[in-house]
Amino acid sequence: MRKRKVSFELAIFESLDALSSEDRDLMKRAMEARKGAYAPYSNFQVGAAVLMDNGKIVLGNNQENASYPSGLCAERVAIFQAGALYPGVTVRAIAISATSKSYVVGQAAAPCGNCRQSISEYEIRQGSPIKIVMMGEIGEVLACDSIADILPLAFDRSYLE
Repeated sequence: MRKRKVSFELAIFESLDALSSEDRDLMKRAMEARKGAYAPYSNFQVGAAVLMDNGKIVLGNNQENASYPSGLCAERVAIFQAGALYPGVTVRAIAISATSKSYVVGQAAAPCGNCRQSISEYEIRQGSPIKIVMMGEIGEVLACDSIADILPLAFDRSYLE
């Protein structure tokens, strides 16, 4: 038996103001996008903003459904929209922000497993990392350089060949 440790570095910023101007602007767009979330069941509103290599920003927010599996997370709404609007254009970064109508979200909202896998597909296909910047409603902002950091053993097309 062998063991292998998988780890990554995570940048922790005390607040939104500590981010670079580009990341701060992207996060502000994600915060704005969460206002349009349709979340009548969970009351948990998430916004995502995807920064493309051509400078365009594509927004998404979570869209719930009474049949829970039929809903879609903000991250997937945004990245799928980016792929549809700008096929072949590299995704540089995704900012994610969450709030709740029930309580103050004081910790960063990381992408769920389905979103990580979907973002990973874009990252692998384009051959360059996608930066992930995450926050709740208030508090620290977390950032990693690649979705591979938080999904180190991603399933990809190599398993299907």
